[in-house]
Amino acid sequence: MENNSLHIAGRDHAGVFLPPPMIYVATFFLSIGLQRVVPLPSGWLDTGTAHAMRWGIVAVGLLLLLSALWRFAISRNTLITVKPAKSLQTTGVYAFTRNPMYLALLIIFTAIAFFKGNSWTFLMIAPLMFVVQTYVIRKEEQYLQRAFGEEFSRYKSKVRRWL
Repeated sequence: MENNSLHIAGRDHAGVFLPPPMIYVATFFLSIGLQRVVPLPSGWLDTGTAHAMRWGIVAVGLLLLLSALWRFAISRNTLITVKPAKSLQTTGVYAFTRNPMYLALLIIFTAIAFFKGNSWTFLMIAPLMFVVQTYVIRKEEQYLQRAFGEEFSRYKSKVRRWL
């Protein structure tokens, strides 16, 4: 067994202590602050096309998020990242992406950028993905490998991390 302080008889978890949605919220507020300090032109967000796109993007994000939450609810699994998972999610939306909740939050983050009309919010998408990838997903995948072994390896080989 690997030497990991989180792997203590039945108490193993991903070790992600900051709730992932808070990372998205903090990044959004950072983008708002950046716009105040270093304003970027955002007129391109006030077009008919942008207004139409934002509602479609919200719909896609919410559908994806609700589908993922539904899978967790029916399997009685936990959304709390410092609690052990009861099962590996591999069906429904999880058959297409290993991280539908984080993808959905990213899509909703993008829609909010359209609503808010802030170019900085768009520029923060790549750093946000990097933080979620390194701080959250990497830790969760290491945990899922420990917890579910070969089952997770098979799943990981069939389903992409994001899309």
